[in-house]
This record gives sequence, C-alpha cells and structure tokens, in this order.
Amino acid sequence: MGDPKRRKKQYATPLRPWDRERIDREAELIRKYGLESKKELWKTETTLRGFRRQARKLMAASGKQAEKESQQLLNKLRSLGLVEEDSDIVDILRLNIEDVLSRRLQSVVYSKGLARSPGEARQMVIHGHIVVDGRRVNEPSYLISVEEEENVDHHPNSPYRERITPEKVKSSRPSEATLGGE
Repeated sequence: MGDPKRRKKQYATPLRPWDRERIDREAELIRKYGLESKKELWKTETTLRGFRRQARKLMAASGKQAEKESQQLLNKLRSLGLVEEDSDIVDILRLNIEDVLSRRLQSVVYSKGLARSPGEARQMVIHGHIVVDGRRVNEPSYLISVEEEENVDHHPNSPYRERITPEKVKSSRPSEATLGGE
C-alpha cells in the first residue's frame, strides 16, 4: 500500500554539455545505430558504466561471494554476447559503447538484413513487425542474447516478410554494359 516510490533516473547527462568532440562522437553513433535521441545513447552508456563499475568492485573484493558474483556477471555478459566464452573479469573493462549498441534488437535486425537502414529497423521493431523466439518484441533497445539472435525474424503476418530486399536478391536493373554504355 501507500505511494509508489520515486523512480531513479536511468541515465546520467554529460558533465560538459558543450564539448565538441563528445557532441561529434555522439552524433556519429546516433547516425550509425539509428538512435532516436541522445537520451537513448546516455542510457546505454549508463548500462555499460554499471557493468564496468561492478567488475571493478569484484576485482577488488576477495572471497567466495565475490567469486560467485563475478561468475554470474561473466555468465550474463556471455549470454548477451558482450564478452567471449574464455574471457575473464578484466575483459569487462575493455567493453565500449559500440559493443553494447550492436547487441540492441534494432541493430541486430539491420545487421541480419531484415531492414534496409537502421531507421527502418527501428520502425519495424516499434510497429511490431519483428519477432524474437516467436514472440513480438516492440522495444528497439532490447538486448538480444546469443541464443535469441538466430531466432530474430519478421512476424508471420508482416507485409515485410514477403518484401524482396536488396540484400537478399541482386538488383534486376540492367547494367551499363547491356545498355550500350561504355
């Protein structure tokens, strides 16, 4: 009963708001991964920061509980495809923002060739044209696990399912050589 607790902020804004290098880097990432706003990028950075902070804390700790927690963290990141099978806790500190952004549903849909652009991939996810393991997922920021990656496909009733994309079939446009051009 009672009032719900106040939700905490899910991201941290940059300390220097007008840093030219950071602005350019963020703009490039937003363009490359088809993000809607910088807020989405900051949420992902905060998620990555949490993984790295937890890894640093576990590296400094000792004991059975620390070993157990470090194995759980490594197993979680292995299942998400962020670290390799033979990696250790130090490899978590080597992760960067692009590693996490490439595991988003929106990025996986684009990289598998189900969409022509990251923007189209985002639209397809939001409009419910994408299924993961047979269930519809409409959140572009959903982190895809390694097991789920091969089960990402168009929804059976989606009009995009029958569309022939340029990635699937070569262009039927005549080449310049057949048109008599040299």
